[in-house]
Amino acid sequence: MSSPWIAGLRSVALNVPDLAKAEAFYTEVWHLEVSHRKEGAVYLRGSGTDHHLLALYAGGELPQLRQVTLRARSAEALQAVAEAAPRAGGTILSPIGPLTKNPAGGTGLTLRDPHGRIFQVVHGDRTHEAREPTRDRPIRLTHVVLNSHAVDETKAFLEQALGFTLADRTGIMAFMNCDTDHHTIAIGITDNDALNHIAFLMPDYESVMRGGGRMKDAGHPIQWGPGRHGPGNNLFNYFIDPFGVVIEYTAEVEQVDDSYQPRGPEDWKWPPGRVDQWGISPPPGASLKEAQRRVLFVPT
Repeated sequence: MSSPWIAGLRSVALNVPDLAKAEAFYTEVWHLEVSHRKEGAVYLRGSGTDHHLLALYAGGELPQLRQVTLRARSAEALQAVAEAAPRAGGTILSPIGPLTKNPAGGTGLTLRDPHGRIFQVVHGDRTHEAREPTRDRPIRLTHVVLNSHAVDETKAFLEQALGFTLADRTGIMAFMNCDTDHHTIAIGITDNDALNHIAFLMPDYESVMRGGGRMKDAGHPIQWGPGRHGPGNNLFNYFIDPFGVVIEYTAEVEQVDDSYQPRGPEDWKWPPGRVDQWGISPPPGASLKEAQRRVLFVPT
């Protein structure tokens, strides 16, 4: 099912109202580490090899999504994206070139889809040496969910411009695959184009649960979870960060190959009162649903 061009999700970049407060939260509570800092920005890594998972920039009063960064499989794949994106209705904001302003470096391009979502695609970026997964610390990003008021158009763009394929579709979400993780980008089927949430892969079930307790102790209770999703089969706990960004601890994401058979909404219905496989967690509340509509891409 893998994309011929995109190997996975590298990082997400956000504008935040208080950079110092954001750094403190994401290092002391969420358990990322500082990979690099410069004036007005800090870059945070997990225990995996990616240079950074979050790039946080000093911004205005409301958080904003600057871009979602994907990693290309090769220089040739990067060129293929540059050619495919305009044909799919996208706009190239920055053509292929050295990423000299980004501490991860490499070569990349930046594009915008027809509804204003901004993607950076990189190749040859710097990485860290591999280390053993550390309990209670995120390893990498596993997926990002982006809302869409026009899901079929967004799905078509991801397929045509980036080579994604549909893994599964429910009544509220389309799950898009590019590699062995069941989904790397999911499309929230709604009436807006906001950031729905960012998911951080934890080493194991224990880390997802211990992370929930740590967040609760810090004044950020679980907004939805614990539970196990249907599509992706992953464990989850959802939270809202200090600025209103929805973030998820997850583990045990289903690994798929070309033998995986996509399923539709009729295949992903739970019995009354259930919102996941286990059925022990109540549905997400109004606060979480509102937060999943609040963070928009920076206008270009």
